[in-house]
Amino acid sequence: MSITLVLIAYAIYLPVSTGLTTFVSQHLFKHSKIFMLDIFNQQQEIAMATNKLFKIGFYLVNIGFALKIIKIYALTDYKDLIETLSAKIGGFSIYLGVVMIAFIIIFLKGRKASKKENLQMQNQS
Repeated sequence: MSITLVLIAYAIYLPVSTGLTTFVSQHLFKHSKIFMLDIFNQQQEIAMATNKLFKIGFYLVNIGFALKIIKIYALTDYKDLIETLSAKIGGFSIYLGVVMIAFIIIFLKGRKASKKENLQMQNQS
């Protein structure tokens, strides 16, 4: 029964962690387009290309981490299954939130640097 429970845990954990990553990524990068356009002075092509590259990096880092921590040890009953999945998915959700906040900080710092550079260029003119 232990092997079956572990396989059930994997069958639940993998789609949930991938789904969470996809959900966060879609929302983060949908709304980060505004930052990218601002950072790159409304240059649509480079802003969207950079946004897509950040999105790919976000997927690679987070799905890679989800796979790295997938190890689930022997489970004896459904109580263990629920507790283990709660810990795995909860921990991954916290990690995903921290990474999302880190990306937002990166966007904000890029925006701030861009504004500062634009202001310096205007003062030189």
